[in-house]
Amino acid sequence: MSFPINPYILANTQGIPRLRATAVNATASEVRFSFVNHPFLNAPFVGLILFKLPAIPTGTADTLPVVFATNGNAQSAVSYETGEALTVADVARAGVYLAVYDSEDGILYVFTTTAPSADGA
Repeated sequence: MSFPINPYILANTQGIPRLRATAVNATASEVRFSFVNHPFLNAPFVGLILFKLPAIPTGTADTLPVVFATNGNAQSAVSYETGEALTVADVARAGVYLAVYDSEDGILYVFTTTAPSADGA
């Protein structure tokens, strides 16, 4: 019995990977989250990723762009909500963030979260 070739790209067939940043470094030009080097991180990938990010140092400018770095490469991130470069204001608190990446277009979209206001809105 033969099976036809599936023309669809399978995303997250092994589950959603979670990557934990091992360091955060704020400079005058960017905030860089660093991750442990791993061979699959440079492989073709399409799908969801969970990023566990530490807190950004207090006093860091909210407008600095955020960069994810591993295996000697840096990847700029884009806010899924705005389509603009991800900034410190988008990931101001430590936590887990959902992202989607497609190695064909090379864009990492991060779904940002907003802390609830004091009145719960």
